[in-house]
Amino acid sequence: MAARELDLPLANARLVFGQHLAGERRLSPKTVEAYGRDLDQFAVFLGGHLGRSVTLDDLAALKAADFRAFMASRRRGGLSARSLARSLSAIRTFYGYAERRWGVENAALTLIEGPKLGRSKPKPVSETGARALIDEAGRAQGDDWIEARDVAVLSLLYGCGLRISEALSLGGRDKALRDSMQITGKGGKMRLVPILPVVREAVAAYVALCPFELAADQALFRGTRGGALGPRTVQKMMEELRARLGLGPTATPHALRHSFATHLLAHGGDLRAIQELLGHASLSTTQIYADVEASRLMAIYDDAHPRARRPD
Repeated sequence: MAARELDLPLANARLVFGQHLAGERRLSPKTVEAYGRDLDQFAVFLGGHLGRSVTLDDLAALKAADFRAFMASRRRGGLSARSLARSLSAIRTFYGYAERRWGVENAALTLIEGPKLGRSKPKPVSETGARALIDEAGRAQGDDWIEARDVAVLSLLYGCGLRISEALSLGGRDKALRDSMQITGKGGKMRLVPILPVVREAVAAYVALCPFELAADQALFRGTRGGALGPRTVQKMMEELRARLGLGPTATPHALRHSFATHLLAHGGDLRAIQELLGHASLSTTQIYADVEASRLMAIYDDAHPRARRPD
């Protein structure tokens, strides 16, 4: 690499990187902006840390202690572990680009471990809320077949614990549901999913009203123009439903899958059985629903038990 490239200011290199993200990788403007913000903070820190304007040559010479000092400074500034992990990811991505574009290498960055992130707890919809969402989908005052479609999709998410992608991957061959069906989930993992009568009835009602031919090799759920129904349409539908019902922003399509697991557990479902129904590879992934249910029970206990109440 020529010396003049090594002298390229980090600010200039960051702009080139931003153009790469927007033009070649076609990332959204907000994502490009987030990368730029994280790298600007890194550049500001390095300027003060090194006592001079930072160049590509400086990036290649940084030690592991320099990266750790940056992370410590951001921590002291109140940055959360999740935001710090995102910032470190942006720096790694930039270094990867700098190595390809300008030959800048720095093995010290591989020695840096990101902050440990606590697993976020699922936010299920209540049993009443889940039923209300499905009922409200059938009162959207639109075309009958679209109302039936929306009810069928939500019934699969809540009644069978499917992911959106799994529900929308069903084809015309699945239009006559039986007592159970095979679902291919993440990583190609197959699982057997029981189908409740109310779910079969919801899908059958949609099939009877759908104005499009549901060929075996085509999507079961269709958009208004006949193409395969997309996840964004389901998400938008949920946004409208929760607004009408006064539910919070955590009432998403995926929250119905969380609700499926949490409500099964609350009614005596076995954790290992729920693991199989959800298609989790590890029981530890399913265990988080037990933690959620335990937290809910403790809240009820604290609120209801006479000895838990504080005197007025």
